[in-house]
Amino acid sequence: MKGYRLAALAAFGVLAAGGAAAGEDKWGAHVDLEGKAGTKRNLGEADVFLPLAQNADSVLFADIRTRMDDEQSREGNFGLGLRHMLDSGWNLGGYGFFDRRRSEYHNYFNQVTFGAEALSPDWDVRANGYIPVGRRSHDEDSLNTAEISGSTVIFRGGEERSLGGFDAEIGWRVPVFAADAGQNLRVYAGGYRFADDGVPTVAGPRARAEMVFDEVPGLWDGSRLALGAEWQHDSPRGSQGFLSARLRIPLQAESFSTSRLTPMERRMADPIVRDVDIVAQAGTFGAAETATASNGNTLTVVSSATTTGANLQNALNAAGVNSTVILSGTFNTTSSVTLQSGQTVRGSGNITVSSPSGRTATLSQSSSGTINASLGVQSAAVNMASNSTLTGMTIAPTSSAVVSVYGVEANNVTGVTIDGNTISVANTNSAAIGLRFMNNASGTASGNTVTASRPTPGGGVALAVQVDNSTVKLNDNSFSASGSGSNDAIYLNHANIQSGSTGNLVLAGVCNVNTVGTGSAVSYTSGSVPSTCGP
Repeated sequence: MKGYRLAALAAFGVLAAGGAAAGEDKWGAHVDLEGKAGTKRNLGEADVFLPLAQNADSVLFADIRTRMDDEQSREGNFGLGLRHMLDSGWNLGGYGFFDRRRSEYHNYFNQVTFGAEALSPDWDVRANGYIPVGRRSHDEDSLNTAEISGSTVIFRGGEERSLGGFDAEIGWRVPVFAADAGQNLRVYAGGYRFADDGVPTVAGPRARAEMVFDEVPGLWDGSRLALGAEWQHDSPRGSQGFLSARLRIPLQAESFSTSRLTPMERRMADPIVRDVDIVAQAGTFGAAETATASNGNTLTVVSSATTTGANLQNALNAAGVNSTVILSGTFNTTSSVTLQSGQTVRGSGNITVSSPSGRTATLSQSSSGTINASLGVQSAAVNMASNSTLTGMTIAPTSSAVVSVYGVEANNVTGVTIDGNTISVANTNSAAIGLRFMNNASGTASGNTVTASRPTPGGGVALAVQVDNSTVKLNDNSFSASGSGSNDAIYLNHANIQSGSTGNLVLAGVCNVNTVGTGSAVSYTSGSVPSTCGP
């Protein structure tokens, strides 16, 4: 940049030394106002052309522009250019810009732009290079992703990056007007390429057409109107099209007159053509990292494709205490499984995971993990442990033996959470109990759908939820108990029901309070009738 400044100062000195008198200056200051209506975004731009020094065939000028769009992106370009008219009829030019952009994600990027142009009455050739400077990448957590890969969860961080690259075009004057007319139509074809490691390359063709009116009836001398159309296509951004209108407002005194200029002299004040903004891409560009649960727990994925139901307990044991286990698929087993202390076992739903650096993403599981337990002894399909959590699972034990079967049991454990599960228990020859809290257990059951059924005559009862000598909060659950014997949707015995036990729905069965406990009652709706169960 130091060499560029020295070259600009040298050019300024040469022009100032050989320049004409102020009254003979050909090119005056002006501002161009442009609006672009696009298929994907709309833009507005103001561009100030400010001659710094000039002589009969050269001009050194500043170009200052600002641009905004309807996606909250803003940009400023601060440039210096030099143009020179050759006797051969060509105008040659070069320029440099410092650009600063605030993206739609409110990240700031900087770049320098260098360009060159060769303009003739019939042909235009332009090329630009774009070089990012300063910080090129910003974390964008809204784009973070998490996905299951084998037995782990993989986190990839979202980023927005500025890309370096170039563009070029060649243009031709369509001969529908005379070469020296006050209006001309030009068409352009070119392309662009912007790239950075790990980011999809933004590259493709660009075509545009522009109709320029150097003399606009009814407007002031020196005004200009340009109407344009543009199309481009690249894989990351797809196809985009723009229609544009650009109006020039002269800032020079009335003594200036562009009507005395030749067509090529007027082209010495043409707008510099370059990419409209710093090219930035946002996406999941971060390296793959092994994620943990947001609470810091080890995160393990257990799939029925690689782990049988018979080995499910071993997998839970291996995950260990205070771990989070995601169950994927259907596990068929003939024995119960027991969670570890502080362990979370989950199927469907959203879980927040963390990268080693502390960034987070949401892992979404659309299908619940399922445990189908065919039990031959009195037991529960799932036994809770203290401070353990079961969420988003389908638990479906069955039995034809003369034994009681439970779906999920919390027996003499505290701080359990049973949330958002589908628990369905069927027993043909004895008691079927969906959700069971026993022996000073404590915890919360919310958002579960619990069904207990005794489909054939025989001993035993069907209980959707049983709270026996335990402290429990029950809210927003659906309970159903049906069969040939006693059918209790809610069974309470010395139960301490916590406040907030509301929003429950009883689809089948009744409330049965064997011995009144303490605390609040369980509020529920049966049919359309609100009711309570408890003290």
